[in-house]
Amino acid sequence: MKKVSFFAILFTLGVFLALPLPAAATNYTYLDLGTLGGDRSSAYGINASGQVVGGSETASGEYHAFIYSGGVMRDLGFQGWGWAINATGQVVGYSYPGAFLYSDGVMKALGALGGSYSEAWGINSSGQVAGRADNASGHYRSFLYSGGVMQDLGTLGGAGSMAWAINSSGQVVGFSEITSGQGVNAFLYSGGVMQDLGIPCSIANGINDAGQVVGVAEFATGANHAFLYSGGVIQDLGTLGSSYSEARAINASGQVVGDSITASGVYHAFLYSGGVMQDLNGLLQNLPEGVVVNRAYAINDLGQIAANSSDGHAYLLTPNNVPLPPTVLLLGSGLLGLAGWRRFRKS
Repeated sequence: MKKVSFFAILFTLGVFLALPLPAAATNYTYLDLGTLGGDRSSAYGINASGQVVGGSETASGEYHAFIYSGGVMRDLGFQGWGWAINATGQVVGYSYPGAFLYSDGVMKALGALGGSYSEAWGINSSGQVAGRADNASGHYRSFLYSGGVMQDLGTLGGAGSMAWAINSSGQVVGFSEITSGQGVNAFLYSGGVMQDLGIPCSIANGINDAGQVVGVAEFATGANHAFLYSGGVIQDLGTLGSSYSEARAINASGQVVGDSITASGVYHAFLYSGGVMQDLNGLLQNLPEGVVVNRAYAINDLGQIAANSSDGHAYLLTPNNVPLPPTVLLLGSGLLGLAGWRRFRKS
C-alpha cells in the first residue's frame, strides 16, 4: 500500500506539472535596460526569447542601434535604431540613409525603390522584411523584401503607402493614401493584393499570425482610438480617459499594447487583454516614484513587452506568471520519476 500511495502522489504531481499555466498576468515586473553610455534609450521590438531591439544614445552623443540579450545591451556598431527582431535574432531598422537587415553580425543595406531613402519596420520568422522606401518619383511606398528583392506593394489609389508590420505568413499591414488629398486608410496586403480594411482615417500598426490587425482610427471627429480588426469586424478599444489611444502590436493570444492619453493629459502605456484596456503603470510592481511607462511598442507570445518611460530609458516588462519552458517541466517530471524509482528500489 505504501508503494501504491507514493506512486499515486507521484502521478498526480506529474499531471500537475504537465498542465498549462494561466496565460493572463495580473502584475508585471520591469527591467530598465539602461543605455549605451549616453542619457537616453528607446525600445521598439521584442522576439519570442525576450531579446529587445531599439536605439540608444552613446557616450559620444550619437544614437546607435542596439540589441538587449542575456542581461547586456550590445551596440550593433552603427548609427540608427533597430525596429524589429525575429526568433533567429535577425534585426531590421533604419540607419542613415536607409533600411537595414542585421544578421549574424553583418549589417546589410536593403536599398530603396528607385529613390534614396528607406526604413524597415517589420521582419518575420522567414526573414521577410516590410517597410517603406522612396520610389523614383519621390513618393514613399510600402515594400516587401524577400529573397534579396524589394517589391513595391502599391497603394489604395493614392501616391504613397507605408508598411509597418508582417506576420509569419507574409501578410503585411500599414496605411495608404486612398486618393490624392483624401486621407489614409489601413491596409492588409495578402496573396499579392492590397486590401482596404474599410476603416476611414486609419493606420494599421501590427498583425499576428491569426491575421488580427491593430492600429488607430478616427471613430469620431477629433477622437482617434486604438482598434482591433478581426474576422472582418473592427472593434474600438477605447482609451485611458481621453480622446486618444493607439494600438501598436498584438500577440498570438490577442493581447494588445499601445499608448493612450489619460484624463490628466499624460501619455501612459496600456495593455488590452480579456476585453479590458488597463494602464500598464497600474500593473507594474515597485516602479520608481515619478517614472511613467508611456509607450509600449511590442509584445511577444509570453506577454513580455518592449516599452519606454518618462525617464528616457527603454524597459522590458515581464508578466509575473510567465510559464517555465517545456524542457524545465519535463526535467521536473523526470527528477520526480527518478526519485520515485530510487525510493521503490529501497523499499
